[in-house]
Amino acid sequence: MVSTLEIGKVLLVCLCSYLFGSIPWALVIGLVFYHKDIRKEGSGNLGGTNAGRVLGKPAGVTVILLDALKAYISMWISHMILPGSEIYAGLLCCAGHCFPVFAHFKGGKAVATSYGFMLGITTFTTHQWFWNFFFAILCFFLVLYLFRMVSLASCTALAAEALVSLILSAAGKVPFSVSLALIVLALFVTYRHKANIARIKNGTESHIRWMGKELWGK
Repeated sequence: MVSTLEIGKVLLVCLCSYLFGSIPWALVIGLVFYHKDIRKEGSGNLGGTNAGRVLGKPAGVTVILLDALKAYISMWISHMILPGSEIYAGLLCCAGHCFPVFAHFKGGKAVATSYGFMLGITTFTTHQWFWNFFFAILCFFLVLYLFRMVSLASCTALAAEALVSLILSAAGKVPFSVSLALIVLALFVTYRHKANIARIKNGTESHIRWMGKELWGK
């Protein structure tokens, strides 16, 4: 029988993870340091790519790191409070990032937060450092190099990671719950990029530039 204490821990983990994920770092950094609301500029998205496009590369990199750390720290806290709840904490953090209570439930697309999630499951659950973390990063940069579209690289890398995790799960090397979570996350992130996918089909999606000043796109 589940005790009242355990129920309390579950609720605490869920609430903390969602609220921590709801911190809109792109909005905070834009308003505090640049006096700009990036929701009104660029793509309007509260993510690292738009922050880099509107505020500059240092701000973009900072937002990406902070968004990734949101998920990892949420999972670390859940590991301390209730071991075994790390996956749920990470997913709730990603949900908070996309639907932040502190920004009228209009947030980012959970790409950087997803990498924080993968770092968390690698650290606390699977310990498959290459296949559950670095593989996704390599896929991301490979697709980005070939096609120069952040949206395409993001969706492709997460889909590839979900597929690899499913294979590892079938081989008994990672829990099926991890594979299921990554599949759900990949589908969710892809859905959040539906406008980008439409632009890719139309040939109007923004491309990054490896050389020159406009690294973050047009």
